[in-house]
Amino acid sequence: MRQDFISTSQRGLNTELLPYQLYQKAKRYGMWNPQDIDFTQDREDYARMTDEQKDETLRRIAGFLGGEEAVTLDLLPLIMVIAKEGRLEEEMFLTTFLFEEAKHTEFFRLVLDTIGEKGDLNHYHGDVYKQIFHDILPTALNRLLTDHSPEAIAEASTVYNMFVEGVLAETGYYAFYEGLNKAGVMPGLMKGVGYLKTDESRHISYGTFLLQRLICEHPHVYDVIANKMAELAPLATQLYQGPDPSKQASAYGVRVDDLRQFAKKQLSVRMEVLARAKGQTIEELYKQTKAAVDV
Repeated sequence: MRQDFISTSQRGLNTELLPYQLYQKAKRYGMWNPQDIDFTQDREDYARMTDEQKDETLRRIAGFLGGEEAVTLDLLPLIMVIAKEGRLEEEMFLTTFLFEEAKHTEFFRLVLDTIGEKGDLNHYHGDVYKQIFHDILPTALNRLLTDHSPEAIAEASTVYNMFVEGVLAETGYYAFYEGLNKAGVMPGLMKGVGYLKTDESRHISYGTFLLQRLICEHPHVYDVIANKMAELAPLATQLYQGPDPSKQASAYGVRVDDLRQFAKKQLSVRMEVLARAKGQTIEELYKQTKAAVDV
């Protein structure tokens, strides 16, 4: 039973906590509307693409759209478990996640509808993609419905924040910028991708904070995270192999090896940052994350 309300107590809201400051950033920078983006040029650019270029563009959009829908559907258990722990400032920020992931889903669907692609794109989701978004992601997050252990929370955040957002999505953005952006086509899509990247950077920041907090509180959790990331790493390499292993570059000149190396770097960076929490106290972590909030 609830004994008291944090916000009306002497404690009040901890405005210095990183999640609370990220919540403020979400209010300032996350209020974009997909329906305000002009896709007129995108429609014209897409109509002039070769079949191979269209296929590449649809493959990337389908990958993002399925992923955004998946996290929209699967995210709620993480919000619920943080709420049950009474971490009000963290939950306040997590409420923006669900709103933003839903908006990302709307955005990519709007792109497809605008360029006239209303067919079934599920064939772009290969076996590795399905393993991640049909099995690994929902399993890790839905586990939190019955298991509120630090290990379960760490695994859920590792899969969602560190891998799906911190590795797969970041590599996907890189592919968009190396392909469509360098070619100077589909400016509406690229404008929305820029908004997405900013939104997801806040999500990754929170995931990093959450996992570092768990490591400070339960040092053995670092090994849980490291083991899960090691298990997931080969899937990133396979996912960005491309539909034709014999091709070294996509229709827009995006090198397959560059994508794999970018994904590998993201995996390494995530673990390097998390490792900093080993041996830290909660007080040291809060001080450190406060200093880094605007980075």
